[in-house]
Amino acid sequence: MPKTITVRPRTSAAFDGPLVSLSGLLREWLPGQRWFAGKDRPVTDLSVLSVTELFPGCLHVLMHASHAPVPTPGGTSPPGDCYQLLLGLREQHAPRLERAFIGRAGQGPFAGLAVYDALHDPRSAHLLLERLRQPGTAGPLRFDADPGALVPGGLPPRLLDVEQSNSSIVYGDAYILKVFRRIQPGVNPDLEVTAALAAQGCTRVPAPVAWFGTTAPQPATLGVLQPFLPDATDGWTLALRALAAGDDFTAEADELGGAMAEVHLALAEAFGPAGPNASASARCT
Repeated sequence: MPKTITVRPRTSAAFDGPLVSLSGLLREWLPGQRWFAGKDRPVTDLSVLSVTELFPGCLHVLMHASHAPVPTPGGTSPPGDCYQLLLGLREQHAPRLERAFIGRAGQGPFAGLAVYDALHDPRSAHLLLERLRQPGTAGPLRFDADPGALVPGGLPPRLLDVEQSNSSIVYGDAYILKVFRRIQPGVNPDLEVTAALAAQGCTRVPAPVAWFGTTAPQPATLGVLQPFLPDATDGWTLALRALAAGDDFTAEADELGGAMAEVHLALAEAFGPAGPNASASARCT
């Protein structure tokens, strides 16, 4: 059974339990990640929100990073953000995971173990897909799937290099899993909107086939699995290519306009004038 520790937020100076070994490593590692939102603000504190052993050798962590306030034209910057981490633990540092290496724990129950970003590890990525294929719970984590979508097992994982606010893993060029890094409470639009479009019968956007979230400290979406379109190209790129080649883009523009109209009509039918997730504006604290 998964081992879960759900704790009241505590400062990095007061870390105990399983993360006593990791607080210093994470404080140094987090600001260097592309998806970390507070690069211009030093981390003043780390608060553990929940820790779950997702499977042997992999910890799922929700953590709040506090920042020094920075004046902005609209007032002051937010005091911090909630982040999702999947941390791998190994006795030996694997050279193939050099890019994912965070450091070695210096004390506590993980003393001496190599700590790394588990999404870079094909084994961890494979086990995460298997968990999504089997709906259920692991502590505060909940895994759900569309019962009509049969995702095959054994698909080779590949972590995409481009990371913004999420990390994306492609499985066998058939599915893509977005793992959200910066977490906000409520249903993430990547799940809410695509599920609503699918319910309206709109096929212009890939429908979610599986997803996972948390119930603590607040309900929030953590990741979404969708069909992957390896040959897809956005309309702006198509238009620029046609312009560069001197080709007529009229027919393609008409088709793109029709697709956009179809999506917007489906959105209006699903959500009305208020739009999706209108009430979920607070941050995870």
